[in-house]
Amino acid sequence: MERIYPNQFARIGIRDEDVLAKVEAAFHTIFFDSEEKFYHEVDPDSACMEDTGNHDARTEGMSYGMMMAVQMDRQDIFDKLWTFSDRYMRQRSGKYEGYFAWSVRLDGKHNAEGPAPDGEEYFAMALFLASARWGNGEGLYNYSKQARTILRHCVHQHEMVAGGDPMWDPDNHHIRFVPEARYTDPSYHLPHFYEVFSQRADPCDRTFWLEAARVSREFIASSAHPVTGMSAEYTEYDGRTRLMFRKPFAYYSDAYRVAMNIALDTLWNGRCNATAQVVTHLQDFFAPIAQEDFKSYHLDGTPFAEPAMHPVAITAVLGAASIASDSPHAEDWLRRFWNEPLRKGPRRYYDNCLYFFCLLMLSGMYRIY
Repeated sequence: MERIYPNQFARIGIRDEDVLAKVEAAFHTIFFDSEEKFYHEVDPDSACMEDTGNHDARTEGMSYGMMMAVQMDRQDIFDKLWTFSDRYMRQRSGKYEGYFAWSVRLDGKHNAEGPAPDGEEYFAMALFLASARWGNGEGLYNYSKQARTILRHCVHQHEMVAGGDPMWDPDNHHIRFVPEARYTDPSYHLPHFYEVFSQRADPCDRTFWLEAARVSREFIASSAHPVTGMSAEYTEYDGRTRLMFRKPFAYYSDAYRVAMNIALDTLWNGRCNATAQVVTHLQDFFAPIAQEDFKSYHLDGTPFAEPAMHPVAITAVLGAASIASDSPHAEDWLRRFWNEPLRKGPRRYYDNCLYFFCLLMLSGMYRIY
C-alpha cells in the first residue's frame, strides 16, 4: 500500500510553508522554550518528559517524546529519552521484569513499580520507526531488537516471568488497562500500531498482532456511544463503561485520545466506516460548544459541572478527526484547531502532547518509516 501524507490544512487554505513553521514552532516550545518546555536533560546522556501537572516522568510521556523525536528526525533527543527510560524505568527483576515502571520522579526514583501498557506500545512503535529511519546501533540502540523484546514481554509475560501477566489478553486480543486487569481502556487500542507490529514483531506473534488490529477497530466502534461518539475512559471487554478513581463521569481525559487514534489509523491504513462514524458524531456533538464550556460527560452527552481538565486536547483531537469524519463541521474543526495555541501553565503537558501529535498528522508529517 502506497501511503500519502497530505497537508490537511490545505482544505482551509493554509500553505505548506505555514504549516511547517507551525510544527517547528510547537516542537521548539515543547522541547526548548525556557518557560514552556517539559523536556529536561537529567544526565549528560539522558533526558525526560515531565508531566507538568504531577511533576513526574511517565512511560506515556517518555514514549510520546520518543515518537515526536523520530517524526522530527531528532535522533539525539530520541536516544536521551530512551536512555532515561531504560536506566530508570525498565524493570530487571520480579513479575514486571521486561516492563517499565509507569511513573518515576524526575531524578529517576520510582513512584510506582507497575507498568501502563500504553507506554510499552508507544515505546515499541517509536523504536521500530527509529530503526527504519536511522538504522540500528549496538546494544540499547539496536532499536528494532529492543522493540521486539518489549512486545515479546507484552504478549508472553505469563510464559517468560514467574507470576507475570501479559499486557494483551491472550484469549480476546484486548489490551489491558494494567497487566493484572481484566478490563481495558479504549484509548489504549491502537490498531494502526498493531498493523506495523504484525510486520516487524517476532514472526511467531505476527498473526496475533494482525488479529489485535481487527479486534481493536471493532471494539473502538462498538464501545463508543451511537449518538455522541464519546468513548469511556475505562470499559469492560464488552465495551460497558467502568467508572474508576471515584470519577462519576465517563468521557474524560484518557478518552479524548480515541478520536486522535481513529484519525491516525485512517491516515495510515485507509478509511474504516465504523470508526469514521464515531468521529463524525463526536465533531457534531461538540460543534456548538465553545472550548471554555467543555465539561466532563456521561457518554450520552449529559454534562457534569466538572470542567474538562484538558480542553485544548479536545480541540486538538477534534481537529485531527477531520481526517476521518464525514461531519459538515469537519473544516470548522480544522480552523478551530489551527487557531488554537499551545496550552500554557501547569496542565500543559497532556494537552500539548496531543496537540503536537494532531498537528503532525494534519500536516502530513506523522509517518510510518
